[in-house]
Amino acid sequence: MDLFEKLKQRRGPLGQISGITYGYFQFPKLEGDIANKMVFRDQEMLVWSINNYLGLANHPEIRKVDGESATAHGFSNPMGARMMSGNSVTHERLEEELSAFVMKEDTMLVNYGYMGMASTVDALVDRNDVIVYDSECHACIIDGVRMHQGKRFVYAHNNIEKLEVQLKRAEKLVETTGGAVLVITEGVFGMAGDQGKLVEIVELKKKYDFRLFVDDAHGIGTLGATGAGTGEEQGVQDQIDIYFGTFAKAFASVGGFISSTEDVVDYLKHNTRSQIFAKSMPMPLVEGNLKRLELLRDQPEHKANLWKIANALQSGLKANGFNLGETNSCVTPVFLEGGLMEATNLIFDLRENHQIFTSLVVYPVVPKNVILLRLIPTAAHTLEDVDYTIKTFEIISNKLKNNEYSKDEFTWIKEAPKWITKKSGYVNT
Repeated sequence: MDLFEKLKQRRGPLGQISGITYGYFQFPKLEGDIANKMVFRDQEMLVWSINNYLGLANHPEIRKVDGESATAHGFSNPMGARMMSGNSVTHERLEEELSAFVMKEDTMLVNYGYMGMASTVDALVDRNDVIVYDSECHACIIDGVRMHQGKRFVYAHNNIEKLEVQLKRAEKLVETTGGAVLVITEGVFGMAGDQGKLVEIVELKKKYDFRLFVDDAHGIGTLGATGAGTGEEQGVQDQIDIYFGTFAKAFASVGGFISSTEDVVDYLKHNTRSQIFAKSMPMPLVEGNLKRLELLRDQPEHKANLWKIANALQSGLKANGFNLGETNSCVTPVFLEGGLMEATNLIFDLRENHQIFTSLVVYPVVPKNVILLRLIPTAAHTLEDVDYTIKTFEIISNKLKNNEYSKDEFTWIKEAPKWITKKSGYVNT
C-alpha cells in the first residue's frame, strides 16, 4: 500500500473525527491576551484551560523584558547547539539560578519540556538498567521509557505496595545484568491533580537501591514554601536525585530544565541527544525565563493569589457536591457521569450559552461513562470568576442528571455546520 493512502485510511482515534470537530473540540482558537478571559469564536470566554498558574503571561514586567530582549537579540541568537556554538553567559546564569532555587548542585536547560524529558530518560539508562514508573506518568515520560532497550516495570498509580513489588523484581534482575534501577514519578499528576507519594517512595530507599527521577511540571512555582515544588512541599527535595521542571506552566514560557548533581548534569550535557543536536534556546527565552524566575522567587504574592483562587474554587465545588477526586494541588478535576454524547453537548452548552471554556477528557483517557472537566485556576482569575463558574456547574450538573444532554435538541452535531472551522478560518453557512 502507498504510505499516503494508508495514512488517509487510518486516521488514528482523534483523526477519525477531525472533520467535524476541528476548531471546536480539537485545535480551538483562543485569541487575545493570555488572561482569565479570552475570545473564542468571537465570544468572550471565561477560560479555565491555560497553564498560566501565576498569571505571569501578561505581567507588564514580563512583557517588557520579552519585548526588549527580542529587539536586542532576535530569536536567532545564539545560533547553533550549546555544545558547538550556542552557549552563553546568560544561559549559564539561568542554570545557576535554577540550581539554587530547586536546591540542586547543577542544572541543564532543555529547549522543550516534552522533548527534554523523553531524551533525558533515554540518556540516563542502558540495556542493563531497569526503569520502574508510575502508570499515570505523562506521555513525555512514557515516550522516554519506550526508547529504553532494557526492562521497564510499571506500577499502579501512587500504589506504594505495587511499587515495592516491582522494585523487588527490578533488584533481582539487575543482580544478573549488573545494571541500576531508576524510579520515575511525577510531583503533581497533571490530569487528576494528586501529588506523587514522594515521602513514601523515598522511604523505600532504605530497603532498595534506586535513584528517583521526578517530573515536577505542575509543582514548580505552585507548591512549597518558596515555590520550589512538590519535593519542598513534602520535605524531601534533597532525596530527589534528578529533578525536572518546565517553563511552560507556572513560568508561562517555553522550555524546561533538569537538575541533579554536577556529575549527572555533566553527563547529560554530553549525552542527551535532543540537546546535543538541537539549536540552543533563543536568548529572548533565556532572558525572559530569568525574569520569570526572579518574580517567582521575589514576589510570593503571585503564588498566594493562585492558592486563594484554587482554594475558593475547590472548596466551593466540593460544598456543592462535586467530585474532585484526590487532588491536592491547584489542578481541579471535576468528575461527572455520562457518555460521549452527553460530554460534547455539555461542553457545547458551557461555551455557547454560559461562555465558559474548559478542557474535556473522556474515554479512553478516563473510564467509560466518566466525563472529566479539568479546570486550571490561575492568579489572574477573580473570586467573581469562581462564583460564576460554581453556579454554572450546578446548572449543567442538573441538566446532566435530568438527561437533557441526551435529547436531540441539544445534540451538538446538529449545530456543527454553523461553527465547524477550517485552518483558513470560519466556514460560512
